[in-house]
Amino acid sequence: MPTDSALFLFAHQDDEYGVYAAIADCVQRGLSVRCAYFTCAAGTLAAQRNAESLAVLARLGVAPQAVSFAGDTLGIADASLPQHLGAAAHWLAQWLDQAGTIDSLYVTAWEGGHHDHDALHALACSVAAQRGLLGRLKQYALYNADGCPAPWFRVLSPLPQNGPVQRSRLPWRQRWQHLRLCLMYPSQRRTWLGLFPFVLLHYLLRGQQQLQAVALERLQQRPHDGPLYYENRRFYRWEQLQQDLAQWRAQS
Repeated sequence: MPTDSALFLFAHQDDEYGVYAAIADCVQRGLSVRCAYFTCAAGTLAAQRNAESLAVLARLGVAPQAVSFAGDTLGIADASLPQHLGAAAHWLAQWLDQAGTIDSLYVTAWEGGHHDHDALHALACSVAAQRGLLGRLKQYALYNADGCPAPWFRVLSPLPQNGPVQRSRLPWRQRWQHLRLCLMYPSQRRTWLGLFPFVLLHYLLRGQQQLQAVALERLQQRPHDGPLYYENRRFYRWEQLQQDLAQWRAQS
């Protein structure tokens, strides 16, 4: 018999750390879990990072054939998703149409952490709304700079501006399992030197999977007051992201 699908959308290889528990829960519930990554690393790092995420997902019960690397297929480099919204949205629409009955979708939060994360959130909301799936779409926080002086940031901390948080407390055994998964990205040691202490604190002090609903009106609002993390790091500007989104909508 056909099985309902749970679809997980990631901008980068390792973004899955924000929904380890949700993935494991969907697998345990017998849903057909499928994952998609919308950017790719440069050169030889691309294959290595894909392999790392495949290994992590396999530990969570996701088969390699259920994982798609849209960024590789479309040639969308890391940090360039806002310039490829049309191609990414078209790919996502086709992927959703092939998924059968969709139980739930998960996407990076609208939080101003990385511009690729926010771009993926915006296109997922738009495509899901067109298919009547917005109510099944949930967002998960990765990192943001809300209330933090530069260069500091918050990790796995949902923004209050995104609405009520659905929290699921994790048993200690699962927390340790997830922390070990965070050590399975050797190609991204530098990134994880900054992330891991905060992820560790989260699992020690909270130990929760945190999800929020999405809302189209939020796409017209800054994720939070003050400088966004990608602005602090001079990766991107909020005004440029809004221009990218407006140009994509005009061409759609």
